[in-house]
Amino acid sequence: MLLFHALDFSLPLKNPVLLFAMILFIILFAPIVLNKLKIPHLIGLIIAGALIGPFGLNLMLRDSSIVLFGTVGLLYIMFLAGLEIDMAEFKKNSGKSLTFGLLTFLIPMAFGTASGHYLLGFTLPTSILMASMFASHTLIAYPIISKLGIVKNRAVNVTVGGTMVTDTLALLVLAGVTGLYTGEADKAFWIQLGISVLLFGSIVMLVFPIIGRWFFKRFDDNVSQYIFVLSMVFLGGFLAEAAGVEAIIGAFLAGLALNRLIPHTSPLMNRIEFVGNALFIPFFLIGVGMLIDYRAFIHDWDTIKVAVVMTVMAELSKYLSAYLTQKIFGFTADERRVIFGLGSAHAAATLAIVLVGYNIILNTDAIAQAAALGFVLEPVRLLNESVLNGTILMILVTCTIATFVAQKGAQGIALAEASEDGVEALDQVERILIPVARTESTADLVNLAVTVKSKSNRRGMYALHVLDNTRDDSRGDKTARKVLDLAAVTAASTDNHVQELLRYDMNVVNAIASVVKEHRISDIILGLHEQDSESDSFLGNLTNGVLSRCNTTTLIYRPIQPLGTIKRHLVIIPDKAEKEMGFPFWLIKVWNIARNTGAKLVFFSSEQTLQVVKEVHAKHPIEAEFRKFGDWDDFLILSRDVKAEDSLFIVMSRAGHPSHQSSMSRIPGFLRRYFKDTSFILAYPMQSGVAGGSNSLMNASVLEPFKENLDRLDELGQTIASLFKRK
Repeated sequence: MLLFHALDFSLPLKNPVLLFAMILFIILFAPIVLNKLKIPHLIGLIIAGALIGPFGLNLMLRDSSIVLFGTVGLLYIMFLAGLEIDMAEFKKNSGKSLTFGLLTFLIPMAFGTASGHYLLGFTLPTSILMASMFASHTLIAYPIISKLGIVKNRAVNVTVGGTMVTDTLALLVLAGVTGLYTGEADKAFWIQLGISVLLFGSIVMLVFPIIGRWFFKRFDDNVSQYIFVLSMVFLGGFLAEAAGVEAIIGAFLAGLALNRLIPHTSPLMNRIEFVGNALFIPFFLIGVGMLIDYRAFIHDWDTIKVAVVMTVMAELSKYLSAYLTQKIFGFTADERRVIFGLGSAHAAATLAIVLVGYNIILNTDAIAQAAALGFVLEPVRLLNESVLNGTILMILVTCTIATFVAQKGAQGIALAEASEDGVEALDQVERILIPVARTESTADLVNLAVTVKSKSNRRGMYALHVLDNTRDDSRGDKTARKVLDLAAVTAASTDNHVQELLRYDMNVVNAIASVVKEHRISDIILGLHEQDSESDSFLGNLTNGVLSRCNTTTLIYRPIQPLGTIKRHLVIIPDKAEKEMGFPFWLIKVWNIARNTGAKLVFFSSEQTLQVVKEVHAKHPIEAEFRKFGDWDDFLILSRDVKAEDSLFIVMSRAGHPSHQSSMSRIPGFLRRYFKDTSFILAYPMQSGVAGGSNSLMNASVLEPFKENLDRLDELGQTIASLFKRK
C-alpha cells in the first residue's frame, strides 16, 4: 500500500511506464472497437489522441517523446510509400504523376489565395501561405492502401508521385514567403537552395543504393539489416533538412533508393511494415490528435469561420484535382476515390507551414521602437491564432474524409482484382515443393519460392526432408527437424506458411516423386548439387532423377548473392520455347521475380520467341530489354554482358522436345568454369511425354483446368493464357 500511495497520479500523468502502457492499449483497442462501428482505425487513433491530450482529459502532454515517435511515424509513412512503389509503373506513370502533382498544387493554390484574400480579408502573402497548406497533403491513408494490397495500382503510383511534386512546391512557397519576411529571399538564396536540393537528391538516389547493396551482401543478420534501413531513412531526412526542405522528402527518396534492394516478399520488408504499422505510425496519428483544441471553436467564432472556409476550400480543390485527373487519364471511379483519399488529407507539411507562419511576427521594427518608448504593441503574426486553430480542425476533418473515401475506393479495387485473380483456383493449383537438406541453403530456397509464387498463394508451399529408412540415426532426425523448422520460420517471417514434410525412404528421388503425386505439386525448387569430384555430374543424380520422373516446372538455384542485391536477371530462352506446354508457367515465375525484386530483366532469344515475350511485356510492362540471341553454340558470348551484380535465368529443355538445343549439354560446364561468381537459376519447364504417371501435371484432367485458371488470374495470366492457346 505504501508503494501504491507513493505513485504520482496527478494530471497530466508523468509515470513513463503508465504513459507508454496507455498508448499501447489505445493502439491495441482502437482498431478492435472501431472495426465494429465500421470506422477506419486511423480516425480512432486521432480521436483518442484528442481525448487524452492537453486539450481533452489532459492525461498526457504532447512532449518530446510523443514528438519523437510521431516524427518517426511520419517519416515511416513516406518511406514505405517510396519502398513499396512499383518502379516500372512509377516510371511508366511519371508523366501522369507530374500532371496530377501540378493539378493538385495549382488548383488549391488558386482556391486558397482567392478565399483567403477575398473571403477572410487576409493580406496577399498570408493568403498565399495559407493556400500552400491546401496544396500540400500527407499520405495518411496509405496504411489502408497497403493493408488491402493495392499499392501497385496505377492510381496509387500516380498519387504517390504527385505527392512529392505538390509537397515540394508547397514547401518552396513556404521558403519563399518566409525568406521574403526575413530578408533572405534574394537571388543568392534561391541559387543556394537549388544547389543544395540537387546535391541532396543526388546523394540519396546515387550513393544510398551503393551503400545498401554493399551492406546487404555482407550482413544477413535480421536485426542489423533493419537498423541499417532505419538509419538510412533518418539520414535521408536529415540531409533533406540540411538542404532546406522537409525531412519527409528525404524519407520518400530513401524509400525509392532502397526500393530495388528490399524485395517486396522478403522477411526484411515484412519487418519494416510490421514495426511501422504496429508502433510508429499509430504514435504519429495519436500525436496529431493531441493538437486538437475543441475549446477554440466554442469561444472564438472567427476561428470557426476560418476553419470552415479552409476546410471547404481544401476539400473542394483536392476533389477537383482528383476528378480532372480521372477524366484526363480515364481512371475508374474507385481509382478517383483512392486519388482523392490519398491526396486530400492534410497533416505533416500543413503543420510545418502553419507553425512556421505562426512564429513569423510582422512589424518587428515598430514593436521594438514602441517598446523603447515604453509602449507595448501586440505582435502581428503572418498566420494568426484563428488560422492555427482552423488548421487543426481542417486536419481532423480532411483526415477523416480521406480515410473513409480511400478505404471505399481501395476496397472496390481490391474486390475487382480478387475477381480477376481467381484466388481459389490458384490456391488449388500452384503448389511449390522445396526439398531441403542443409541449413546453409534452406533460407535461400524458401526466399526464392516466396519471390516466384503468386501473391495469393500463402499455404501452397511444402518443405521436404528425406531420411534413409535403412538407418537408425537419431542425429539425422534432429538435423531434419532443424532444417524443416528453419524453412517454416523463414516463410513465416514473410507472412507465408510452409507445410513441413519428413519422409523415410531408401531413395530420395522416389520420395520426391511420391510427394509430387500425393500433393499434386506444380513447381519444384532445388538447390544446386554439390560436386564431390571433377567427374561428378554437375546437376547430380538426384536432380537428374527428379527431372526424368517429375513433370513440373523445376527451378535449380545457385545463390551467390541475395536476390535483393541483383540489378539484372539475364533470361536466356531457347528458340521455340513458346511451343512447350510449360511455357506460361515459368514465364509467370520470371515476371514475379521482376515485380517482387524490382530488378531489370534482359531477355535473350530468337526473334520469334522474343516477339511472344514482347506481347506480354506490352500489356504488362516491367523494366526489360530484348536482345536477339539464337546460337547456343556461342553461349559464352553472353559472358561479355554479365556484370558483378547480374544473375542468369537459363531456360533448359529435356532432349527430344521442340526447344532442346544440342549445345545445352555444355551449359553446366560453362557455368562451372566461367560463371563461378554469378548466381543462376536453371529452369526446366513442363514438357509433354515426360514420365510422371497419371497424377503428373501433364495429365489432361489436371492441365486443362490449369489453363482455364490462367484466364482467371491477373491480367498477366490472361495474356500468357492467350499465347498458350494460340499455339
